[in-house]
Amino acid sequence: MLEKIQKALTIHSSTVRELLAEALGMFILMVFGLSSVAQVVLGRGDFGQHLSINLGFGIGVTLGIHAAGGISGAHLNAAITITHCILGNLPWRKLPAYLIGQFLGSFTAAATVFGLYYDALHDYTKGNFTVTGPTATASIFSTYPAPYVSLPGAFFTEFTATAMLLLGILVIHDEKNNGALKGTQALLTGILVLGIGLGMGLNTGYAINPSRDLPPRVFTAIAGWGMDVFTAGDHWWWVPVTAPILGSLAGVLIHKLFIDFHNQPIPKSGNEKRQTVVETS
Repeated sequence: MLEKIQKALTIHSSTVRELLAEALGMFILMVFGLSSVAQVVLGRGDFGQHLSINLGFGIGVTLGIHAAGGISGAHLNAAITITHCILGNLPWRKLPAYLIGQFLGSFTAAATVFGLYYDALHDYTKGNFTVTGPTATASIFSTYPAPYVSLPGAFFTEFTATAMLLLGILVIHDEKNNGALKGTQALLTGILVLGIGLGMGLNTGYAINPSRDLPPRVFTAIAGWGMDVFTAGDHWWWVPVTAPILGSLAGVLIHKLFIDFHNQPIPKSGNEKRQTVVETS
């Protein structure tokens, strides 16, 4: 009976399987990340600090990669997916499936955390969901710039943080250089995200991922925060969508210019090969 059910539910389309993998990986990442933010904000600092949020996202990234890595490569980031398409590592026809999967996972995670902390949200805000002010809660779900940060400064922050993310990922997976041991890549990527949060999270909350920021923002617009989520911070919403894409491309370019282009295997001549045989003998 179980075999029949499994056979009926098994999906054979690789594109659909990649969509589902990206959705589950993104869901895991975002539930851990957003719930850690909710606990810090709604707990008024008694149930965690900024480090808790960084750890929550780092753990979420690690587990999300383990969930989706063997099927879709665990992009879990629209900027990374678009970069792979530009580089020719992923067919453009698969781009919609990856983005839809990431959007669904992130949106569903926001809804899950909203339900998980619904009572706490109402207690904290008295039922008045706001984007700014002393009891603002929209930042639980999406990023917003600090009041002192200019829009160009915020853009540069997201651009730089995402460039560092891609540099770190490429270094971790660079088998021609000093890549990570097999099986440790997911953990190291989670630590990488933790490091970015610890060092570059002050100005903007380090979105570094359109799939992390936009779907929960859409959810909050629907769930009671209204269109202020798109107008706050001088219409900040477009920055965590565009800056990570450009930063991702910049990170790849930097890695290629400084490491990859100069670290190609050098073909050996016949004399060199014969000399190697003699020396070995």
